[in-house]
Order: sequence, then structure tokens, then C-alpha cells
Amino acid sequence: MGTDFRKEIGTTIDQRRDEYTKISDAIWGFAEPRFQEYESTKLQQEFLKARGFSVKADLAGEETAFIAEWGSGKPILAFLGEFDALSSLQQEADCTERHPIEGKTNGHGCGHHLLGTASVAAVDALKTYMEENHMSGTIRYYGCPAEENAGGKAYLVRDGYFDDCDIAITWHPYTMNKVMKGGFHLANFRAFFTFHGISSHAAGAPELGRSALDAVEIMDIGVNYMREHMIDAARVHGAITNSGGIAPNVIPAEAQILYAIRAPKVTQVKKLYERMCDIAKGAALITGTTVDIKQVAAYSNLINNDTLADLVQENLEHVVPIGYTEEELAYAKKFQGVITELDKEGMKDQAAVIGGKEHKQELLEQPMWDLIVDKNSAYGGGGSTDVGDVSWVVPTAQVYTSCYAAGTALHSWQAVAQGKSSIAHKGMLAAAKVMAYVGAELLLNPELIEKAKADWKEELDGETYPNPLPADLKPSIW
Repeated sequence: MGTDFRKEIGTTIDQRRDEYTKISDAIWGFAEPRFQEYESTKLQQEFLKARGFSVKADLAGEETAFIAEWGSGKPILAFLGEFDALSSLQQEADCTERHPIEGKTNGHGCGHHLLGTASVAAVDALKTYMEENHMSGTIRYYGCPAEENAGGKAYLVRDGYFDDCDIAITWHPYTMNKVMKGGFHLANFRAFFTFHGISSHAAGAPELGRSALDAVEIMDIGVNYMREHMIDAARVHGAITNSGGIAPNVIPAEAQILYAIRAPKVTQVKKLYERMCDIAKGAALITGTTVDIKQVAAYSNLINNDTLADLVQENLEHVVPIGYTEEELAYAKKFQGVITELDKEGMKDQAAVIGGKEHKQELLEQPMWDLIVDKNSAYGGGGSTDVGDVSWVVPTAQVYTSCYAAGTALHSWQAVAQGKSSIAHKGMLAAAKVMAYVGAELLLNPELIEKAKADWKEELDGETYPNPLPADLKPSIW
């Protein structure tokens, strides 16, 4: 037992590849947004129940969240999956022109149909290996809703669903193969600032009105001035979600702005948020209005784990190069031709960082980056993930695998279009193997779990999970 675990698990995943790609393609078609992934969660639950997993659902106030569990005793390994889509990204599969699907609103521009399915495949194959080799331990699949814009995992963490886990394992579809480390993702709060004023005729009786829209604009000016006095790595972006109407001769009685507030550490985000709350109160005082402030999401920063990163790296080397046919490379080349000019410039920057001067041009000529990127290379970043919240309470391993043509931006129709392709499927199955291999190696070598826990404690350096969600906040669609 143990010496051929990769061969056994890899063979199982290859033999079941059609089942897994069928699930992934079905979820691509459902394209359900945050907290509304009803068909997606049902499909995964039914599949895992049929495989012998026990399932509990409707967790932490999230109807579509569930945990599928098999095995008994320690250690407990958590495999994280997602299945929510993005709004306004409906797109025909394999089409190299913008072609929305009639009657659809959403699309899988971040690859969560692949993400959840690979994690399902990992636990499915690992269970088979554990059964055949009479291994103890518990494996869980966490069906996690609303990663986009709502941070669904933070609610599961807050309500204690990871408290007994020893290790968490996950991945994300991307344009390259790489160990995924903290530092490339920012902590993030989302908050609505709703101002209430007094409506009046803007010409006939302006002195009687108090403009909520004025308050929004003054707040935004205040936030702009704040940008000069925050760390370079922080980001604040806003969207006016309610301008108070379309009649210029009516003073708006209500207006609203939504902000995303990001920084490398969740504690830094919290301080920026508190400053912005003061700015909002100041804007209300200036305009004679009142303000309601509601934080609706929080994402914590990722906690690195060198032991798990090394383990992911080792097992990634067993699946890369993934290998593509001439037809697949031609397919990817077509999509490289339709990415935006900005994305092409971004691809050049990535190639320079990853390949250096010697290999930059070579990378730019490859439609698929079928290599392993140095795990310590710095590139991109700036996004946020609720995996960060999990990493504060349990040591967490992550990996990227290549699922899209090099240069493809996530959150784009080009990514949606490639989501049912054989290159996407190959990346998904490669990720499933890496995660299952990591899980098996941890079960076979429990000393690695203790080493990972020691790394985790050292990285935290005495800090504890800041639990950035308001205690009374419930998951909601907004």
C-alpha cells in the first residue's frame, strides 16, 4: 500500500473522466449566481450520495451549502468546491465572438463549474483508494456557495463547520500550473452606504430639500482623498447602485453607493472600512442627511503553508505536462486571437515574470502554458477569495492548473466560451489528481499533517481569526 497510490488514483480518475466532465458541463449550463445554485448543488449531492457519502445540507444560512463525508476518525481532510456563476457573462460555448445565449443571464467566467467538479472527483477517487486499501480517516467535500461577491465560506467558518478539520485542500482554474500561495490575493470587505434625505422640487423649493445624492458624491470625494493616505497595496472601488432617480428637478431622498475595500491583511481592511464609515457620517452631516451602513461580505487574506505548498509542488510534477493535441492547441490559439489588447499586454507582463528575458518570447508563442511556474514567482494578484477565511482556521493547500488559453482573463466571456472544451476538462482532471494525491500522501504520512500545523501556527504568529463578518449578518442576495 502507498507506493503506487498515484497510479491507482490517477487510473480511477481517468476511468471516470466522462462522469466528471458530464457534471462539469451540466453546471456550466446551469450557470447559477450566488446563493441560487440550486441545480448545481443538487447534482453534486446526488452524485456523492450515490458514491456512498453522507450528506448534510442547508448550512450556515446558505441553502445551497453542503458537506459530503465518508470515512471515520482522524485525520479529517476537507476538499473545497464552488459552483456559482457570474452575472452578465452568458456566452455560447466554443464561440470566438461575443454571442450571449438567449434567455440566459449568467456565465461561468471564473471556472467554478470546473472547480467544484474537480474537488468532487478528488474525494470520489480518494474514497475508492481508501476503501481498497482499508485506510482510516475522514474525507469531506464542502460544497461552498457564493464565492463571488458574497464570500460564502466565511459564513461556514464563522459557524464552526471547519473547526474539527486537520487540512483543507482546493484549487482554481487558470492559465498556468502553479502552487497557489498567499500574497496574491487581498482581503476584502463589501459594504453599502445608503443615504436618506428629503425630497423637494429642485427649482421651486430647493431650500426644503436635503440631497441624498449629494451625500453619496461627497462621500466618494472623501474616499478619493483617503486614497492618498492608505498603503499602496490597498484598493477601494465603488459603484453607485442608486442615484436617487432620473429627474434632475427632484432632489433625491435616497441614494446608495457600494464599495469594495481591499488590502493584503484583513486587519488593514477593517481599519480602512472604519475610516470610510467616518467619512460617510461626515458626508451626512455636511448634507443634512442620515446614513445606514451595512457590510455584506468579508474575505480574509490567505495564510501560507510551506509544507503543503511543497507537497502540492511535488504532486503537480506528476501531472504536468498535461499534454495537448494539435487540435486543442489550434483551438487555444483561436481564443488567444480574440482576447482584448489589454489582456495581450498583461500576457506579456506575465511571460516576462514567469519566463524571464530568456523564455518570454517562447512563452508568448505557446497557446497553452503546459509547464509548472515557479511557486515563488510574483505575478498578478489583487483579487480576493474566501478560501482565505478557511486558511485562518485550518492549514490550507491550493493549486492552479491550466484550463484556458494563455492570456485569457478570468471573469470574461472568452473564459466562459472555453469552459466546456477539452482543454478545460484536462485542467480540471489534472487538478483532481493533484488534490487526491496530496490527500493520499497526508493520510499515508500523518507526520506531514503535524508539520503543516506547525507551519500554520508559525505563520499566524499568535494571531487568531479576526472573524470579519458582523455577528448578526445573514447570507443574502443583494
